[in-house]
Amino acid sequence: MNTADLSDTYPDVQICEPLFRNFGRTISFHGPVRTVKCFEDNTCIRQALSQQVDGAVLVVDAGGSRRCAMLGDNLARMGLDNGWTGAVFNGLIRDSAEIGTMPFGVKALGTIPKRSQKEGVGKVDVPVSFAGVTFEPGDYLYADEDGIIVSREPLALPD
Repeated sequence: MNTADLSDTYPDVQICEPLFRNFGRTISFHGPVRTVKCFEDNTCIRQALSQQVDGAVLVVDAGGSRRCAMLGDNLARMGLDNGWTGAVFNGLIRDSAEIGTMPFGVKALGTIPKRSQKEGVGKVDVPVSFAGVTFEPGDYLYADEDGIIVSREPLALPD
């Protein structure tokens, strides 16, 4: 499924502002949304990615911080091993070369080598808003080279 065709077929989908770069080897991914809201602390991200899922996408509102990374290769590998198809970060990541070898979708604002704090501050499965879109747990996210769209229902292209 590509986002251009989906946005043509479903004109009411939410479309993210084009802020994100691709980092994972998988560029096109989709699935039901799970969310994390945190700032410069990735404890809740680890908590979410440690859960076994069937093709979910983690959407993280890290407040757009440019001071530390919220995902590294270890957490990306954990997500991949636990059935996540990808993640979208309103924040930064690190270990981008290693993440780029994984069949896992990662979209983020950029990279930085500094790791985040680990104080356990944040919320899981709450509505988050960034890039002109509000993401609700249970929404459906579709991402590819052209961008990210979000729907309240699963989408299918007509035959």
